[in-house]
Amino acid sequence: MNPLLNRLQPYPFEKLRKLFTDARPDAAFEHINFGIGEPKHSTPYFIRRTLRDNLSGLSKYPATLGTLALRESIAVWLNRRYQIPALDPTTQILPTLGSREALFSIAQTVLDPSEHGIVVCPNPFYQIYEGATYLAGAEPYFVNAVAEKNFGCDYDSIPESVWQKTKLVYVCSPGNPTGAVMNLEQWKKLFELSDRYRFVIASDECYSEIYFDTPPLGGLEAAYRLGRKDYPRLIMLSSLSKRSNVPGMRSGFVAGDAQIIRQFLLYRTYHGTAMSETIQAASVAAWDDEKHVEENRAKYIDKFHETVPVLQQVLNVSMPDASFYLWAEVYEKTGLSDTEFARKLYEKFNVTVLPGSYLAREANGINPGKNRIRIALVAKQAECLEGILRIVEFVKTQRREL
Repeated sequence: MNPLLNRLQPYPFEKLRKLFTDARPDAAFEHINFGIGEPKHSTPYFIRRTLRDNLSGLSKYPATLGTLALRESIAVWLNRRYQIPALDPTTQILPTLGSREALFSIAQTVLDPSEHGIVVCPNPFYQIYEGATYLAGAEPYFVNAVAEKNFGCDYDSIPESVWQKTKLVYVCSPGNPTGAVMNLEQWKKLFELSDRYRFVIASDECYSEIYFDTPPLGGLEAAYRLGRKDYPRLIMLSSLSKRSNVPGMRSGFVAGDAQIIRQFLLYRTYHGTAMSETIQAASVAAWDDEKHVEENRAKYIDKFHETVPVLQQVLNVSMPDASFYLWAEVYEKTGLSDTEFARKLYEKFNVTVLPGSYLAREANGINPGKNRIRIALVAKQAECLEGILRIVEFVKTQRREL
């Protein structure tokens, strides 16, 4: 067996299942799951209809490169969303099976295992970054995203010796779980570091369409505004899962540096990750339409505006820049750690949240997820409000017991 598999840690949800072993939730409450970031809004009818109308695609082997129609649709969307010149759909865009597969595969493409390089990751983070790093023969270096820095990554804190060995930097903006969005000055700093040390930037932007006022700045957009028009050593990754409520379609893309895209296509040709033409047709329909995205975003705005003020009555939590997560601190108000909070809340009120420490690693002496919980406001508005009200009652109960 591949010995590098032994370096992989249990996934956060596996840890959560273990935490809940022998826990018995109060049957008087129907279960509300804030633990997993899986969109629960309905898939738009026109996407389901397009899938049904293109079932003939199931009779064909799809090409890894994808259809020109899909790549052109993505190019138009990038131009419309980020106000950048249309990318070349033949060299700068590649469809992928969602962003998760692409986030893993990009590390296998750009990292040379013989170099034993370093991959810089935000902390907390999406665990695929770490797994992809280990299986590519590299080592992760975690940059803590803490409240004192508005949950941004302090790249100035990274030693020169680490930058010298860095081959890839994962960026997540809007962040999971913090919801923080990188600004232009932060992108400029990262681009300057990339020019100096020649590392690749993989910009995970799968939450970019869930925001509350200003559209989040994207990596390609930042590069263009800073005069980096060929997007050197930059790859952005996005998907339809959150934007269009189709997590089961597994449809996304990568875009950016044409030289990296060419090598990425080669890797994926052997990896065998081609998207069905049925899914591609539905993806074109989704990328071409913004009305359903606006309607979806409005639902999230309503949920956050209704629930955040309620939760702020009892916990330290603030509106994120974007995404559908709340990143709440629990110890100060309850005296409970994140894991204690999650288990007791589940037992007493049948609400699941994800302990923040499961989403992070100890780095520079701290685990930045410790004593925080991630709340995914993905269900319908009434269910989200009910879940938040239960959390409020739970916190009040804990205060009385202190």
